[in-house]
Amino acid sequence: MGTRAEELRNEIDATRGDLGETLDAIGDRVSPGRIVERRKNRITHGVRSVSDRLMGQAHDARSASSDVVHRAGDAVTDAPQSVRSAAQGAPLVVGGLAFGIGVLVAALIPPSDTEQEVGAQLAGAAEAVKSQLGDVAHEAVENLREPVQEAAERVKDTAKDAAQSVKGSAQEAAHDTATQAKDAVQQAKGA
Repeated sequence: MGTRAEELRNEIDATRGDLGETLDAIGDRVSPGRIVERRKNRITHGVRSVSDRLMGQAHDARSASSDVVHRAGDAVTDAPQSVRSAAQGAPLVVGGLAFGIGVLVAALIPPSDTEQEVGAQLAGAAEAVKSQLGDVAHEAVENLREPVQEAAERVKDTAKDAAQSVKGSAQEAAHDTATQAKDAVQQAKGA
């Protein structure tokens, strides 16, 4: 009798624990803040990965910087052959080289007044876009808040109903077990 009731209690406790973990996982999964954080991390990781592949990692850059000055003269004379051999069958390398050359040329030429003016306008436009993105993100959070709360309430109600059902089943099983034990005792006394 005690063993069956104890097993039911253990099952109820295990079910409660599982439901708690499930509710926590669902809350974490649908939390707007966590969604934004996961997407931000995914984008950051992708950008770093591409950056590392194109330009090498930071420790590679530090160790290579001391050699750059020494090899600069050699690189200029060997540049046409190096570009030709590196570019064959590697479009990503060609893109990286073109980007590097563009950065080098841009660094050597001071910006004109027109470029500075356009840069200031772009900075203003970027600020406006940033503001709009913030508004959109805030609106998305507000739009998701109510459905998430409703889903959490439904899950909570389902968990509560399941716990009540398990509790009722446990009480019925305990009652049946007690009745059977009582009948068995009465039969043993009568025999």
